Amino acid sequence: MTTVTNQPGPDREAIADAPNPIGLDGIEFIEYSTARPQALGQVLETMGFRPVARHRSREVLLYRQGGLNIIVNAHFKGTALSEQPVLNAVALRVRDAAAAYRRALDRGAWAVPARVEVMELNIPAVHGVGTSRIYFVDRHQEFSIYDVDFTPIPGVEQHPAALAGLHFFGIVQYIGNERTADWTEFYSELFGFTDLPAEQRFGILPKGRILRSPCPAASRFYIQLIEPDASVLDVEDDEGLHRIGLGSADVLATVAELTQRGVEFVESVNVRSDARGALTKTQLGTVSFEIVHNQPGT
Repeated sequence: MTTVTNQPGPDREAIADAPNPIGLDGIEFIEYSTARPQALGQVLETMGFRPVARHRSREVLLYRQGGLNIIVNAHFKGTALSEQPVLNAVALRVRDAAAAYRRALDRGAWAVPARVEVMELNIPAVHGVGTSRIYFVDRHQEFSIYDVDFTPIPGVEQHPAALAGLHFFGIVQYIGNERTADWTEFYSELFGFTDLPAEQRFGILPKGRILRSPCPAASRFYIQLIEPDASVLDVEDDEGLHRIGLGSADVLATVAELTQRGVEFVESVNVRSDARGALTKTQLGTVSFEIVHNQPGT
């Protein structure tokens, strides 16, 4: 999915250096690419998402529940798509997309060339971990990017309620050996993330380092950086986004509701559902969701 940003006008608030240098205000969407969009769609629907719109010119579907938007991209662009879904993009809501994009480039980010087709927006983007992209979106209120690029599916509720109040909590990113400092600097320098103290952890998988976004409390999210076990010598080429974290005010109630819908959770000696969090079993080889106890706005 690509898309044009307007040049900043006089009514735009100037971007400050700190503590929220790009006016970050949460996650607009997370995107999977896959050669099996229907199979991934079934997984998402079991998790409570609903397909609400189709891209006007590409094989791309928008799934939604509450404030959660997930893009399923099966558009063939010259490189064969993997049958196993790949988390390949995150779109960040920002105050001014053009200004955020320029600031990221000024601080060393690599630009993603835009390939805009007729009747499409141009969403500026930089390279993220692995082959992923980080988009900047400033159209997310009265007028959104979906109003231009997507056509609503007839008869479908465009804003289905979130199951059990689910909301974006964060993203888990796997990184190479001794790369924690590098990625911490990347997210801190470009977007204003801060690393949390080692004793402050969430959920049932408290590995690695947790970075907190500078968003307001209502839209705050986290990035978890996880290096390989010490026995693994080199996985730098395998760096990438690994899974999505969803926040829930009542994890066990959410697990019960999702279980009734057919979602299976990991229940082992080391990992099991409790009031702090839960982990779904991996489907399609790569797709899993972590449920984390989190009260929206805290």
